[in-house]
Amino acid sequence: MFSQLENLKGRFAEVGKMLSDPATVADIKRFTQLNKEYKELEKIVKVYDEYKIVLANIENNKQILENEKDEEFRELAKTDLVQLESDKERLENELKQLLVPKEPEDEKDVLLEIRAGTGGDEASLFAGDLARMYTRYCESLGWQVSIVDANEGTVGGFKEIVLEIKGENVYGKLKFESGVHRVQRVPETEAKGRVHTSAVTVAVLPEADEVDVQINESDIVMDVFRASGAGGQHVNRTESAVRLTHIPTGTVVTCQQERSQHKNREMALKMLKTKIYEAAVRKHEEEIAARRKTLVSTGDRSAKIRTYNYPQGRVTDHRINLSIYNLDAFMNGDIGEMIDALAVAEQAEKLKEGNFAF
Repeated sequence: MFSQLENLKGRFAEVGKMLSDPATVADIKRFTQLNKEYKELEKIVKVYDEYKIVLANIENNKQILENEKDEEFRELAKTDLVQLESDKERLENELKQLLVPKEPEDEKDVLLEIRAGTGGDEASLFAGDLARMYTRYCESLGWQVSIVDANEGTVGGFKEIVLEIKGENVYGKLKFESGVHRVQRVPETEAKGRVHTSAVTVAVLPEADEVDVQINESDIVMDVFRASGAGGQHVNRTESAVRLTHIPTGTVVTCQQERSQHKNREMALKMLKTKIYEAAVRKHEEEIAARRKTLVSTGDRSAKIRTYNYPQGRVTDHRINLSIYNLDAFMNGDIGEMIDALAVAEQAEKLKEGNFAF
């Protein structure tokens, strides 16, 4: 472990020198990658330096206890040693967490797609409930949420809605939300009061940067059409909505939220790059799942991951068998406990893979 940490410290110094090289600064892609690596290494080096100071102080206090005759001085050393041992354990745990390999996509912003599945109008209504739930959760963290595209349901909610979410470590927090979300409740449209089961599919897509995906304009076919739904009279008069088709992959995206065709095309192009990039990310997740046999990050977007049971006021995540009996608060955006529990489970699986002995 120490040799690994020393190697990382050496790499940190090396990257620092490269970042000050004019040739590196001139290469935007390389500079961006190195700057990101530098920030990650800086976190590890900072804790490692503190850890080495604690080890040195522990050794000094042990020497005092062996050689010092003054009893008062010895008692001070004993008290200090107890705190130092506690600090040592804390820093070792921090280093273990920092040394767990991070997914490069975790820091990215996301496109969050919510689609009504089985259940007709009730599924659309629940898709709207989930959109509100995620929006409130994101806003509680200070993230920016905006609607990219939406297709409203006939009685409310959404047949499909796409949200763009920007903030710190967004994909790292939300990536476990991908999958089928099942709701069990009495539909507003059900007169006889029977509990129905409906399903909604959620997909969390890490947004592609310019350095991630390069698309040739000649491979894109653009269609324009009149936007539908809310937005004012302009939706009936102008063809501002945009549909982009990527010929090599057959990927199709639409955007109609902006009044400007130019802005809709700009957002649609971002969505297109994200969709293509996400295919590679999903393949990566499937490879991880096959190797780790993880129950958290399976890469299977068709898996039923969570049930929202309204009669019992319960939400259950089937991957980690966690139930929370506060459904009203959960649906109002208080989902942090569930998201944190999924992250802890994933982290525990990663720690089992590595050799982190000190």
